[in-house]
Amino acid sequence: MGECGGQRILIKFYSERTGKFYRLVETSTWPYLEISGIRMHRADDVDPKTDAILKIRALGRIFGSVLDCCTGLGYTAILAAKAKNVREVITIEKDENVIFIARQNPYSKPLFENKKIRLIVGDVMDVIKEFEDEHFNFIIHDPPRISIAPELYSLNFYKQLFRVLKDGGRMLHYVGRPGERQGKNYLRGIAERLRLAGFKRIRKVDYALSLILEK
Repeated sequence: MGECGGQRILIKFYSERTGKFYRLVETSTWPYLEISGIRMHRADDVDPKTDAILKIRALGRIFGSVLDCCTGLGYTAILAAKAKNVREVITIEKDENVIFIARQNPYSKPLFENKKIRLIVGDVMDVIKEFEDEHFNFIIHDPPRISIAPELYSLNFYKQLFRVLKDGGRMLHYVGRPGERQGKNYLRGIAERLRLAGFKRIRKVDYALSLILEK
């Protein structure tokens, strides 16, 4: 336990295997994850719980099979699984340290207990190739920032997302405000690669800092 800017640090450790520092930081609602000083959730303008709610809301009415590309603490997967007409949520996380923290976080408990949720520990870049064409009705793609995981913003990965999404399906792609502080417009390149991958309908949902795409 510790404090940072008046907020309690619930968990903190350094991993020699990954060379990264991990912290779980308390908020007024659900805690946020921080990896080597970079927050994995919105926690300034909205709290992590509200952030997850807004992302699910932006997708509209969800049902069937849902892919959650980057588990993190499992908040979006948990909320997606609460939807009555959702049959399964497949969520993928490659960092076992993140899974360890999620297991200690009481707000992540349904990630491991809800039978509608299937957690796969692996690299989504590889795991996604194992799914059949048009397997998912909806996709939640909430990757780390582009400077940390550029491969998750690549044309090749977008093509895989397009392949596994059903015709008429929707995808939420959290983009944040990439390059805003540096005066760069990464969003233009992201949107162009999504179009090249096959997505034709792309709209921005400002309250969720995300793009909604339709196939």
